[in-house]
Amino acid sequence: MTVILHNPLPDALQVPHSLPGVAPCAPEDWLRVDEVYAAQMAYRMALIARQPDAVLWMAPEALPAAQEVLEEALGLLPALGFKRQGDDVICPDGRVVALNWDDPLYTLGFLVQQDICLLEKRGSEHVLTGAVLCFPANWRLADKVGRPLGAIHEPVDEYDDNLARRVQRLFNGVRAGRPLWRFNRLSYVDADLHQPFRKATGKVERFTRSERQCILRLPKTDAVVFTIHTYVVTKAG
Repeated sequence: MTVILHNPLPDALQVPHSLPGVAPCAPEDWLRVDEVYAAQMAYRMALIARQPDAVLWMAPEALPAAQEVLEEALGLLPALGFKRQGDDVICPDGRVVALNWDDPLYTLGFLVQQDICLLEKRGSEHVLTGAVLCFPANWRLADKVGRPLGAIHEPVDEYDDNLARRVQRLFNGVRAGRPLWRFNRLSYVDADLHQPFRKATGKVERFTRSERQCILRLPKTDAVVFTIHTYVVTKAG
């Protein structure tokens, strides 16, 4: 188990909420860097190196959208402590990441804390066409690739037909330059960020895990990007 803890959760992630619980997000605020950037990035790089097939996938037709989200991210990174030098990016922790436009999600996996999922419209639903997902919470990327929103959320008890329609309307309606955000907050037995399977239950849940999730529209390809910034803290008391 790799333990990387925040202290505390951001105030906005501590208030009561209900599903789907979305709110407007500032255009540039879908990317953030926080105090555990270096530690989370070290873990992300280790996961990508050790099990790339488990944390990284892209359908060939998703390349334009993946390149566009990398391009959008690069425009925001200087304000977050990054420096661009030609085809290299110097990260806040001092690492130098070479830009690879043929594998943009791989590049993003080495640049930002957020997990990034690409969803593109196929018929009446958005389908997962690519992702760098290093910190899953009880789901495996391999089980979701190429699937529509409804099928992706099948194991979630609260995700009934009514909520599925509401979420699809959100994805249909989000506008370029006007992202949305929401969050969840759950109790966990351990603090490991990489949990494709829920770990032992029946034990004391000593940690709170919260995901700040953003939904944004890419202006050129019209793809929707779903980002996940994961926080873990020790539960009070």
